Amino acid sequence: MIQAEELLEEVLHTQYFAVLNTLGEGLPYSNLVSFAVTEDLRSLVFVTNRNTRKYRNIQENGSISLLIDNRTNRPSDVSHAIAITAIGTSCEEIANKGRLQAIFLSRHPNLKQFVNAPDNAIMLVTVHEYIIAGFDKTQRVVMT
Repeated sequence: MIQAEELLEEVLHTQYFAVLNTLGEGLPYSNLVSFAVTEDLRSLVFVTNRNTRKYRNIQENGSISLLIDNRTNRPSDVSHAIAITAIGTSCEEIANKGRLQAIFLSRHPNLKQFVNAPDNAIMLVTVHEYIIAGFDKTQRVVMT
């Protein structure tokens, strides 16, 4: 069986999209975002427009989660698919974009114009724990 850290590495480095979950006005809100992960797996980076509900929600409540999975939409997913929930209790816009922008653009070079748009913000999620769920087993990895 593959260890939790290996599953994290495999899924986080092969998937391009995550479902971002925020909370605003007492209601949950979900969006699809492109993301990148730092080498130590302790942070995730995504870009969003400042004129969106997700950005406003993050400003009101920095606690978020991201769901990243490796589904293939085939029957074999029942025994092979993995869903990872990254739970972050701080999500903030980064003013000094250099290193994080490079990490994001190395994963998503086709989004350079989007990243550089003046109304867009690079967001840093500090991950406190990952929950790795298969069809019949769940593992928790706390980032200390």
